[in-house]
Amino acid sequence: MAYVTTTDGVEIFYKDWGPKNAPPIMFHHGWPLSADDWDAQLLFFVGKGYRVIAHDRRGHGRSAQVSEGHDMDHYAADVAAVVQALDLRDVVHIGHSTGGGEVAHYVAGAEAGRVAKAVLIGAVPPIMLKTEAYPNGLPMDVFDGFRASLAADRSSFYRDLASGPFYGFNRPGVEMLPAVVDNWWRQGMMGSAKAHYDGIKAFSETDFTEDLRAIAVPTLILHGDDDQVVPIDNSAKLAIDLLRKGELKVYPGFSHGMATVNADAINADLLAFVER
Repeated sequence: MAYVTTTDGVEIFYKDWGPKNAPPIMFHHGWPLSADDWDAQLLFFVGKGYRVIAHDRRGHGRSAQVSEGHDMDHYAADVAAVVQALDLRDVVHIGHSTGGGEVAHYVAGAEAGRVAKAVLIGAVPPIMLKTEAYPNGLPMDVFDGFRASLAADRSSFYRDLASGPFYGFNRPGVEMLPAVVDNWWRQGMMGSAKAHYDGIKAFSETDFTEDLRAIAVPTLILHGDDDQVVPIDNSAKLAIDLLRKGELKVYPGFSHGMATVNADAINADLLAFVER
């Protein structure tokens, strides 16, 4: 397996598929998952001739289960470490959920020439938490509940999240896909409970407002209007107004996990944006 060691000594696992001289696309996974959550996109884009890269965030998947650094500054620095180690340039960065926040934070401060475009899918920016600046955000009680459930019984919490609101399997008439739930649970349980616990603060309390304003490259936002995890009114519909070169596409009825359960639609729109 391939790893990059960061400046603070953390081993970050990554996948790197496709021709090394092909246009690169880097994928950033959501909480509490791993690079495996991008299987449908990695195989699709490598089949189209692209070079695809996906890493496991520190404390997640196969990356080192370190005690510290589970915040957006370290997440973005870890991305930079992978980009520099592979000498990636003109990259399209695609992030889902927490990974969308990671993309925004990294791209906003990336070295010149490293980034071509960005995509945020069901992403957390500008901020999930209710604040004075964002009074319609979610109350702290929601995230305290996440922490309490994780600490009490992480396995059951992850099973319930995947089999319910994450993919919209709790909606009437939506077919439950047990293998999708099992794969989500598998990825979650591979990671560190502490990294996941600390990561709740990172994805809920980080204010990405200035990151979004600083992004100078074309940026596509994709969001389902039935996203029960990152409500669209508190995220995408606010983020689009902060971007210089932003475009928003809303999918009626799609869930937070649409990149998996609606991969055909999402992949087609990603390809169209990448190839412009």
